[in-house]
Amino acid sequence: MTARKVLCRLLLAGLLNAFTAECKTHISVVLVGATGDLAKKYLWQGLFQMYMEQVDAGLHGFSFYGGTRLPAAEGTPAMFEILKGLSCLPNVPSVKCVVLKDQFIKLSRYHQMNTVEDYAVLDKKMDELLGQEGLKEEGRLFYLSVPAFAYVDIATKVNATCRPGEGAWLRVVLEKPFGHDLESAQTLAEELQRFLREEEMYRIDHYLGKQAIAYILPFRSDNHNSLDPIWNQHHIERVEIVMKETVDVKGRTSFYEQYGVICDVIQNHLTEILTFVAMETPANISDAEEIHRNKMKVYASLQRLSKRSAVLGQYQAYNSEVVHELEKPADYRSNVPTFAGVGIFLDSPRWDGVPFVLSAGKALDERVGYTRILFRNKAFCLQSESTRRAESSQCKPKQIIFYVGHGDLNFPSILVSRNLFKPVMNPAEWKQMTELPDLHIFGLPLSDYYVYTPVMQKDAYAVLIPQILRARRDSFINTEDLLASWRLWTPLLREMSGDPPRIYPGGLHNAALLDFMVAGTVVSFNKPEPLVVISPNLHPQLPSDYKAVEPTYRGHKLVSASGEDLVARLATDLHGAAQETVQRSGRFHLALPGGSSPVRLFQRLAAHHCTFPWRQTHFWMVDERCVPLHDAKSNFGSLHEHLLLHFKIPYLNIHPMPVHMNRRLCVEEDHGADLYANEIKTLVNDSSFDFVLLGVGSDGHTASLFPNSQVLGEGKKLVVLSESPLKPHQRMTLSLGAINRSKHVAILITGKAKHPIVSKMNKAEENSQQWPVTSVHLANGQLVWYIDSDALFG
Repeated sequence: MTARKVLCRLLLAGLLNAFTAECKTHISVVLVGATGDLAKKYLWQGLFQMYMEQVDAGLHGFSFYGGTRLPAAEGTPAMFEILKGLSCLPNVPSVKCVVLKDQFIKLSRYHQMNTVEDYAVLDKKMDELLGQEGLKEEGRLFYLSVPAFAYVDIATKVNATCRPGEGAWLRVVLEKPFGHDLESAQTLAEELQRFLREEEMYRIDHYLGKQAIAYILPFRSDNHNSLDPIWNQHHIERVEIVMKETVDVKGRTSFYEQYGVICDVIQNHLTEILTFVAMETPANISDAEEIHRNKMKVYASLQRLSKRSAVLGQYQAYNSEVVHELEKPADYRSNVPTFAGVGIFLDSPRWDGVPFVLSAGKALDERVGYTRILFRNKAFCLQSESTRRAESSQCKPKQIIFYVGHGDLNFPSILVSRNLFKPVMNPAEWKQMTELPDLHIFGLPLSDYYVYTPVMQKDAYAVLIPQILRARRDSFINTEDLLASWRLWTPLLREMSGDPPRIYPGGLHNAALLDFMVAGTVVSFNKPEPLVVISPNLHPQLPSDYKAVEPTYRGHKLVSASGEDLVARLATDLHGAAQETVQRSGRFHLALPGGSSPVRLFQRLAAHHCTFPWRQTHFWMVDERCVPLHDAKSNFGSLHEHLLLHFKIPYLNIHPMPVHMNRRLCVEEDHGADLYANEIKTLVNDSSFDFVLLGVGSDGHTASLFPNSQVLGEGKKLVVLSESPLKPHQRMTLSLGAINRSKHVAILITGKAKHPIVSKMNKAEENSQQWPVTSVHLANGQLVWYIDSDALFG
């Protein structure tokens, strides 16, 4: 080292000592979990960068404590090995960096933090330091980089032993996950509130510290003159919030089996970004309370999520990783998703009908994150594409992209289409790129955008940790915000918990397998799931590994395929029958059942069959539970939710069964069954439905015609009241006579649980009392069995 450098170092060290002596207020920072992966990769570096900024500002003195449950003999060398690897930002001179790093290490101490006595000793050390230096305590910051199950125990100890004196603040930083559903999040929140006040808790979501994401609200505020007229449903086609990763979860399967991709990143990172895009622009973007109020208005307007709102996937190797790491049985089958695509809609004048598409996954083709606002384009341009100018052509796509990094661009940036407007950007934080690489982003050359990058790239933790010192809570998650998010996601998680996700190979081999669309409010994969006919065994296939599929079942046509392909085939056949009937007679009378089996068909029709003759179709019910039509158990309610509400169907074409009359349910004296029968006789030619869909229960019942029921013999009546062995017991149903008059009947059977009844009925003789569905024989129509491979083969 030259004499000049030594002199500079000594001078700078003197300045730092003077700074420490002059700072009369002091902050103690305690990192619990100081030698873990997160601390090693990000947290110590973030604390060091915060310290460097504070040195320049000259506001506070600091001491840093790293703690784990390990004794000092083990924990101290591990922690200081991490501190040796700290680095400065590129704009910090190397000599200054060396001195700052040396000073930071001298201010850092290791302390065992296991028992309540350990915490009491730490409190005593902090008090002694303040007394020795004659410093006034500004506050204490505890950063908990530990599993969530340890939060309450540590909060108890901090509250009991480490609270600062009067006038000083306490702030406790909590890392996600904050529960895995609404109930667990509520429980954790209530337990923490016993020991910490709301303003003392800082739930950190590091993704909100990504520079492009952190600038969404400032960007909206700075450009409100340009954005206010176009930030609405009339101009925005959709919003995409995407986080793709190439890594798998090997080594983390224990965590992922409990959480999955939705709880891991979508419920928190991507949902928070949604609120930043969708909320009304705060008058003061530094006012955390106003931001919170606006955020809660967004949550209040979000439409309920259901199965039709999402698609799920799981990379192919995941299940074997779970079996290996968690020592599960060889036949264990996990339904935990490692990929999800979700469509979210808001009930608000600004966002009515605009889908917010959230998507994230592991083992995908690239690592990239972005939030993309795609604007509608109603222009028609005669000018040739080659001569269009990006600044003026209204035919080119218009979009604003908050680009987190990685991917083709590989650095955080904000991109605005040149045919929108030139944005106003804070020059202290963002600079415009003038020399652009030869890249295409979302189909357009980079030159078609105004491109801005940070003046100085910072890690997300380096952005967020200084905000804790300034009590800036707008980038942190409070309890009300947390629970509102879980209220949105918990119903979807529960509804889809048993659904097998689509298997994808991983990486570039995924091709278009995970591409999905949002049609209306229904989210579905673009392509049917590929059906691979192979033996599950590892040995070469033998003739005994194959099963022959007979083309008929019980003497009638059989269609069999995997579940998704089977539903697609049934939807196509139904569509064809409807078109043919409407061409011939002008209308199509369709009778549909309840239960779980037809829901996938309803969703398929809603997503893929917009040209179905909806306005010429009359919708009838095969059967109905005796509950109000708005009840969650109502068959008509399910039909309405999953199909009818997606299309403009004439009111007079919808025929729910009259189970709720005179403020009572299915009372024989109200003659509801007779009324429905008369309606059929009046509107349906010869009381013969054009198409009837049936399901089959595991006991052989169909519609609401149950084994050994007295109504099985009432063939002359079209509609009867029946009794179910399951609640609600009372039902209204089409009779066997009404069903057998139909022109087409499709019987849909899906799932392994139905394999026993399918096998029994295959060779059994007709027995309406034992298996009512075996008495479905059309007088002059066609009966087709649609049985998926699980039900057929088990």
